[in-house]
Amino acid sequence: MRSLLIIVIGLLVVRLMRYLAPGGRYAAMWGFSLVWLLVCAWNLSVGLSHGYALGEELLVHAFLFAIPVGFGWWKVAGRTS
Repeated sequence: MRSLLIIVIGLLVVRLMRYLAPGGRYAAMWGFSLVWLLVCAWNLSVGLSHGYALGEELLVHAFLFAIPVGFGWWKVAGRTS
């Protein structure tokens, strides 16, 4: 459930970013990608500190990072709403 919540938050931030930076979408998306990578890295470190194995956490965090970032780049490249 926590993973789904993080993905939804990422998707909402991407949507918000699109409306706040309509002219500089590429620059905003690069910034979001970097910040989201840092958020996912921090979340990975929290999971590892709670005793989860790196192998378990990497797959989950690949999805946590890739879904919002992929959606954002798809929207920027397609210029759709």
